Amino acid sequence: MSARTELGEFLRSRRARLRPADAGLPTYGGRRRVPGLRREELAQLAGVSAGYYTRLEQGQSPNASDAVLDAVARVLRLDEAERAHLYSLARPKPKSRRPDKPERVRPGVRLMIESFGDVPALVLGRFVDVLAWNPMAHALLAGHLDFDAPNRPGDRPNIARMVFLDPHIRELYEDWPRKARSTVADLRLIAGQHSAAPALGNLIGELSLGSPEFAKLWAAHAVGDCGGADRNYRHPLVGTMALTTEFMTLPNDDGQRVAVFNAEPGSPSDAALRILADLTATTMPVGDTSG
Repeated sequence: MSARTELGEFLRSRRARLRPADAGLPTYGGRRRVPGLRREELAQLAGVSAGYYTRLEQGQSPNASDAVLDAVARVLRLDEAERAHLYSLARPKPKSRRPDKPERVRPGVRLMIESFGDVPALVLGRFVDVLAWNPMAHALLAGHLDFDAPNRPGDRPNIARMVFLDPHIRELYEDWPRKARSTVADLRLIAGQHSAAPALGNLIGELSLGSPEFAKLWAAHAVGDCGGADRNYRHPLVGTMALTTEFMTLPNDDGQRVAVFNAEPGSPSDAALRILADLTATTMPVGDTSG
């Protein structure tokens, strides 16, 4: 789907969630034909003409100024992630003529996640492919997937695909619906930044066809940055663990991120992670930790 079409759908979804009273507009009796704010009402509140806003929503104003986009964001009460998404859609990057090359992890980044030892850590590509994981991240998340899968571009695990199509992940997350929502919100934000990427379009199409839950969430246009999160995991070997996930964006690696999973020191979850580390050390074949 083009950024122009995505922009219109995103703006309409955000208009629909606002009531006139929320924006300080008078309400009258009778049923409104559209949910939320009308285009004319939003345009009035943003200080632009109804015709100009209509063209913006139709993707026909590629040179919209910062002032206009900021005014629309203010009226729609967009948060920081939604505001960034609006700018990405209103000013899409030109499509590259170079074919996409398989992403690679720098040796230094690979060494870094291996150095975490008993703490699960992995590297995500720009479209949430797992580019590398240490033995503990593999033990936590992989299920049936072998440790070397990230090293084979054609077999690389993808977090969004795992969340919606892998029964192991559905069982692993105690609050799977919450994980599903955050995954789609993160993927939607990424899609705004890479609207012309064929690989991302193929992934979204695959998930839309293979998972009704994904299709429903995708249609809602939720947007959110995948920041730190506290989640409960039901691991088949060590039981329930409460882990905090932190994400670090690698500034020189085209959108790659490192995810690290930590437990509160001295907690039962910390003890469970240590047990998992012991189990991993006895089952991981020699040499598999080198990547």
